[in-house]
Amino acid sequence: MNQYRSEWKYICTDGQLELIRARLSGILTPDIHARENGTYQVHSLYFDDYKNSCAAGNESGDGMRYKFRVRYYDTSIETMHLEKKEKIYGRGNKRSCSLSADEYSSLIFGDCCDIIWNTDKKLLQEFCTLVMNRYFSPKVVIDYERTAFVEPITHIRITLDRNISAAYDYTAFSKGSYIRFPLQEKHQNILEIKFDDILPGWLRQMLESLNLRQTTYSKYFLGRKRLENIYQ
Repeated sequence: MNQYRSEWKYICTDGQLELIRARLSGILTPDIHARENGTYQVHSLYFDDYKNSCAAGNESGDGMRYKFRVRYYDTSIETMHLEKKEKIYGRGNKRSCSLSADEYSSLIFGDCCDIIWNTDKKLLQEFCTLVMNRYFSPKVVIDYERTAFVEPITHIRITLDRNISAAYDYTAFSKGSYIRFPLQEKHQNILEIKFDDILPGWLRQMLESLNLRQTTYSKYFLGRKRLENIYQ
């Protein structure tokens, strides 16, 4: 059974982001992907169908929606994953599976006939069905720098994302050689908190002390809108 978790997002300044990072670094564990400086680069290629249903769901505030993306960290293209992000009335769930280089190439060009019969990865089979029936195809590349912390006992994950950008040239996704367009005003960043049931009091107090503004920020949707404004 899939577990859905609360996902709260906030817009914060550079100063607020650094203050949060300093406070969390003393009490929480860094994410497993973090480099020596505590950060890592996230690269995501998002897909949508011929009706742009995923983007439309974001724009309308649909309470039940999902997205598919391919993701890798830093320059580790040999560890690409296909991910499905689902959201049901403010609570989210993520499923993922590994992708080989051949599987990735087939996905971005919509050639899924062979994959669906030759893989035992349920998520990949599900996505291939959507590619063939609803013509899911690459739409936007989203990049950013992330600092992340986890608390294993209470299952809390906190991410600090900066330098968020969008790119159109998905054919260069695995190489990273594409023109990036920033999604936010200078010195604006995103804090995201994922938790199961109850937000701990110490964390709630920290948010209140910083007077942060909660948001429904969607990197995918804002990336699509940014590129539409540039290439229209």
